[in-house]
Amino acid sequence: MIDNYKFSTLEYKRPDGEARRAQLIKWKEAVEHAENYDALRKLMLEIDRENCELFTQYSIAHIRHTLDTRDEFYEAEIQYLQDTLPTLSGDEVALSEAIAASPFRADIERDLGKQYFVSMDLQKKLYCEANVPLRQQESRLTNEYQKIMATAEIPFDGKNLNLYGVQKYFEHPDRAMRAAAVKAYSKFYEDNEPRLEQIWDELIRIRNQMGKNLGYENYIPVGYLEQGRTDYGEKEVASFREQVRTVLVPLCKKLYDAQAKRLGVDHVMWYDEKMVFPDGNAEPAGDDAFMVKTAQKMYHEISPETGEFIDFMIDHELMDLQNKPGKASTGYMTSLPSLKAPFVFSCFNHTIFDMQVLTHELGHAFAGYMAMRSQPISDYYSESTDIAEIHSMSMEQFAYPYAEWFFGDQADKFRFAHLQEALTFVPFGVAVDEFQHICYAHPELTPKERTYQWHLLEEKYMPWRHYENDPFFERGGYWYHKLHIYLYPFYYINYTLTTMGAMEFKKKYAEDKAAAWQDYLNLCKTGGQPQLSRNAALCKSVQPLRGWLCRACLRVRGGHSAQADRGAGAERVRSPHLAADDPTIRKAAGGTMKSHGSSRLFYFVSLFYRRLVTGQASCSVVSPTAFMAPRCAFPLGLLMLDKLHLLLKGFTLVL
Repeated sequence: MIDNYKFSTLEYKRPDGEARRAQLIKWKEAVEHAENYDALRKLMLEIDRENCELFTQYSIAHIRHTLDTRDEFYEAEIQYLQDTLPTLSGDEVALSEAIAASPFRADIERDLGKQYFVSMDLQKKLYCEANVPLRQQESRLTNEYQKIMATAEIPFDGKNLNLYGVQKYFEHPDRAMRAAAVKAYSKFYEDNEPRLEQIWDELIRIRNQMGKNLGYENYIPVGYLEQGRTDYGEKEVASFREQVRTVLVPLCKKLYDAQAKRLGVDHVMWYDEKMVFPDGNAEPAGDDAFMVKTAQKMYHEISPETGEFIDFMIDHELMDLQNKPGKASTGYMTSLPSLKAPFVFSCFNHTIFDMQVLTHELGHAFAGYMAMRSQPISDYYSESTDIAEIHSMSMEQFAYPYAEWFFGDQADKFRFAHLQEALTFVPFGVAVDEFQHICYAHPELTPKERTYQWHLLEEKYMPWRHYENDPFFERGGYWYHKLHIYLYPFYYINYTLTTMGAMEFKKKYAEDKAAAWQDYLNLCKTGGQPQLSRNAALCKSVQPLRGWLCRACLRVRGGHSAQADRGAGAERVRSPHLAADDPTIRKAAGGTMKSHGSSRLFYFVSLFYRRLVTGQASCSVVSPTAFMAPRCAFPLGLLMLDKLHLLLKGFTLVL
């Protein structure tokens, strides 16, 4: 492993597809003839090292392509890789089957855990030779969408701005300027709507055909399998969305009503939603370099591990955060596994979003950094998608005590706006999820009918949203901006569920910082390993853990049960085949709060995460009646809502 390197000087070597195929065949034969477990284990570690090198080369190409989507060399390399790698899937599955059929399987399970084979089973279920050309077509279409977004040039305020550049104006103190910026933003999508419609129409057709080739009615079950969801389905996710609609949406409406009063307007229009305070939102107290330097100071203060991590990221140039022409309009964390190195990508725009990048994406990166140094094989370097966003969203909460370092006397504004958005984001998140279900389940809809479905979802989950003099957004055009819909199907629901997990960590961090941090650190070290550390005291197996969440967090009043994977355009690139008790609240709430009637949605989500970090989570089969919580319980989900009611009241009085 190279020690002295910078990302900018790393050599990219195009992987040889045919050599890889020959190597997979050779490994399969060697697995079948392994004479003992020691020989097999040595071979498996060799395979893992080569897999890490392959993924590292893919990551280098992917990162450099997204850094400048106009770079023809890396555009061609990504196309080559996305055309070549799917053709190797059959040989990869054959190798996996040979390992699974080994007479030393019991030794593998004792050494690496049963989850090792769970992942293999998912890979096998998702493989179909007929889907290889469809995967290639899918990659071309998603790359085209991303390039359209990255090369956006929006004339506004005497400048040519990209998407991140124009979004900064959404927080401009002049209401007319905000409205004009939103109109310019909307016009970009309206001008590109014909091609965006075609891309989405083709993706629906291709992905639904993938599902049919695997024996399903449409793509939805395949999307769930790709997210590793084997123990819950559409009905359970629909139950979660319905509880968001009935429990959370009314609170969000109150938050926006209070915001309208602060701003002195009758109603918050869409171009007002980001303008939280009448005298201006919190802005970083310095430039991009200041933010990174301050983040380095913060991470050294949080713990020795995070201090070591941030120095590693800076020393090796593993962050690219400046907004530049041609740069992909997104934010993500990916990894260079052969170097045991995370990489963070984003586009700063001098708003509170920059702070979110330095905590959310670096939360992902820290989790990867620790797992890569704690787990024996790369299969366990990444946690399952069900919990991946806990690491990132919790790090956002851990940064609250340091807000003054980044925002000076505007720190309370940052904390309030961030906490409010943690809630108001959730209805949008479930709308994104439901929109995908509608589109794949009803391929007969025309492009305009699909867009109208988004309009209906906004009325359902965001009834406060109003567009002014914008027929395009009014008829549903806003959905085109969400790249997850195009690039990462069915991932988005994870952001909404893990909000509860982050709030659990927030609460514990305020009560016992050392204990909360140790729980978080152990969770990061665990990665995707099923045999969780005894010191972490979490649970013996990830899969039953997810099954418990399935049964627990989505129980509808007296009904069935089950489970369900924000970012400011953020996602986590995962594989070559895809990709309150803080001072602000106490000040605003006056230290008093009371409990309202409990909701099973928030009770069970908070109960799950509380048990996750305290070691009370059990892998045993639990009777459904065990999840019928007493009505006198004080769930964190509702505790959070109560605090926000009071926080809202406090700021309304102040402002």
